[in-house]
Amino acid sequence: MLITGKIAMYVTAFVVTVSLIEAVILWRRRRDSARPFSWNEVWLSLCDLAGRKLSVMLPLSLATPVFAFAWDHRLYTITLNSALAVFLLFVGQEFCYYWYHRAAHRIRFFWATHAVHHSPNQLSLTSAYRLGWTGKLTGSAVFFAPLVWLGVRPEVVLATLSFNLLYQFWLHNDWMPKLGWLEYVFNTPSAHRVHHASNIDYLDANYGGVLIVFDRLFGTYVEERADEPCRYGLVHPSTTHNPIVNQFEHWVGLARDIASASKLWHAAAYLVMPPGWAPDGRGTTTENLRRQHQEVKQAGWQLQQ
Repeated sequence: MLITGKIAMYVTAFVVTVSLIEAVILWRRRRDSARPFSWNEVWLSLCDLAGRKLSVMLPLSLATPVFAFAWDHRLYTITLNSALAVFLLFVGQEFCYYWYHRAAHRIRFFWATHAVHHSPNQLSLTSAYRLGWTGKLTGSAVFFAPLVWLGVRPEVVLATLSFNLLYQFWLHNDWMPKLGWLEYVFNTPSAHRVHHASNIDYLDANYGGVLIVFDRLFGTYVEERADEPCRYGLVHPSTTHNPIVNQFEHWVGLARDIASASKLWHAAAYLVMPPGWAPDGRGTTTENLRRQHQEVKQAGWQLQQ
């Protein structure tokens, strides 16, 4: 999270404490269930958090020069001196976050970091702060540079993003029910469960941070269904107990695919095409998985007739 100073320390302490309390409760409740609570997932999330705290000391960030350039060439200088200005910043930041999050799922270069967040095979509050160590190196914050270019100070943009991420903390649970009319406007635990699910029908959906309205507007909203329980984790589940492997296995896979490419444009395509893309068109992209799933269903219907 991007909140700095003592506030960051207090927020982190609160988030970790609450998530560990939930972990203990879930562990006690599920000890005798068919799906017991996994402390390994907690361990990997805590390692992720510790690693990102240490990475703050690294000066390298691809977004920093972009933000500096945008601020130097800003169109205006916006002062947040009214409720309307704050509201417009909130909506603008949410719009940028939607497109960042969508790109993080649809562009493999960004997915190599974001996949870490989706690697937990169970959903709990500890999943919220497993975000990946390489975000600064990929420059994903550049998606918020338009706000700086319009005249919002970079530190204000980053602080607003921090509050967005903090809001999402409570969304990472599998025990809270749907929240009525709030489901139409806000990102809720139900909507976010779909986002973390690897079910074919749920892939690449519900990208919003605080709001769900942009998903509804751009056709990426999918409602959680009682007849389709969420199966958490990646399409190809991560089973490692090693935090280093957890952080870098997708980068290793990406590097391996680029190295094996027979053409230069194939190597470039591995970077910018969706996860699972293959030059022969037979990869495991969301589109291919859904087409294969539909073909299997149609074959089943034909056998029944």
